[in-house]
This record gives sequence, C-alpha cells and structure tokens, in this order.
Amino acid sequence: MPRGRMPEGSAALSNAERQARHRAKQLTVQPPLAIKRAAVATRRSRSKRWNDALAEMIAVQAECAAWFDALPESLLDSATATALQDMIDLDLDAIAAVQPPRGYGRD
Repeated sequence: MPRGRMPEGSAALSNAERQARHRAKQLTVQPPLAIKRAAVATRRSRSKRWNDALAEMIAVQAECAAWFDALPESLLDSATATALQDMIDLDLDAIAAVQPPRGYGRD
C-alpha cells in the first residue's frame, strides 16, 4: 500500500521543489497564536455578589410582572399565571434590607 500524500500534479515533487514550497509557506504572514490563560477567579466581595444577585432577582421580578400583565384573560387561571403571581408576590424588599457581614472586624 502506498504511503504519503498523493501528488497534486502528474508527478511527485522533487526534494528541492518541496523545500521551496515549505520556505514560501514559512514566509507568509501567519495569524498569532491565541494563548489561553487560566481563568482568574473573580475576587468580588460577598456583599458585592449579594447585591448583584439581588439586582438580578429584582430585574426578573419586573420581567415577570410585565409578562403577567401581558397575559390574555384566557390564561389568567393557568399554572403559568399562578407561578408568575407567586414570583411577583415575593417580598424582595425584606431581602434587600439584609446585608451580609463584612467579616474580620470590618463591621
């Protein structure tokens, strides 16, 4: 069984032709290699993460309220409407009033 690539032309390249092709390829501009760096752990404080999560929950609650308001009357007795109403009724103001401790004497 023959080994290697099939010749592109009618005959295989000579060693000089193969070397010239390789050198021409080396001279072309190649895109830079992308170096993947290890993901750096985010160093956000606990209170910052708490506030970000709370802001996200408030945004989702507002989206649910808009969705509930846009429901047609035929769906107001459905499970979707019930779930949306439960999400709207959550008291996020009580959760927002709580802030996690800063720790290590920084209270």
